[in-house]
Amino acid sequence: MARIKQATQEEIEAIRALFLEHYPDSITELTYRNLYELLVSVMLSAQCTDKRVNLITPALFDAYPDPASLAHADLEEVKSYIKTCSFFNTKAKNLIAMAQSVVENYGGEIPLDPKELVTLAGVGQKTANVVMIEYTQANLMAVDTHVYRVAHRLGLCNAPTAIKCEEQLTRKFKTDLHRLHQAMVLFGRYHCKALKPKCDGCYMAPYCRTSETFKV
Repeated sequence: MARIKQATQEEIEAIRALFLEHYPDSITELTYRNLYELLVSVMLSAQCTDKRVNLITPALFDAYPDPASLAHADLEEVKSYIKTCSFFNTKAKNLIAMAQSVVENYGGEIPLDPKELVTLAGVGQKTANVVMIEYTQANLMAVDTHVYRVAHRLGLCNAPTAIKCEEQLTRKFKTDLHRLHQAMVLFGRYHCKALKPKCDGCYMAPYCRTSETFKV
């Protein structure tokens, strides 16, 4: 990974202001109706596009509308609903195990606590934080591939892992983390892409560290 000069505090505040200006009310692009559907959708979105997840979930939620029904689901049937999703074998097992734990340990209600969420099968820190950010507007940062890439390109982070990047962004931004997280996701998804980023006329150009070589 290229060594990137880190943003100054003045630059960090300017970047924050630009993200909040361009994405004032940003929310997830996943489609959901309740906390259970949000959690399942976020679990499925790992290494899979939101667009693909949104195509999969309507039939899945019709078949398993709550944790209780998913907890008693047949593994092969769950696989059949999500087979076009990446890593569907593992995800199907985790979905059922997650639902079983919710039923057995939380009375069928998804726990709204990041420390409790990460005890569920298939739920890591990023997934837990995304759920909390979206459902409660918690002041948390979650780092996916888009946030990681954008953070490095803007000199907001020099960490080698997503967890360390999350720590750095949390420390540097401190507030508005839920909005900044989603702003960085959307910016990375549609503008600051891994390949062929849209650099011409980019409002973040004055702060970009990698306009010549895209190694992140």
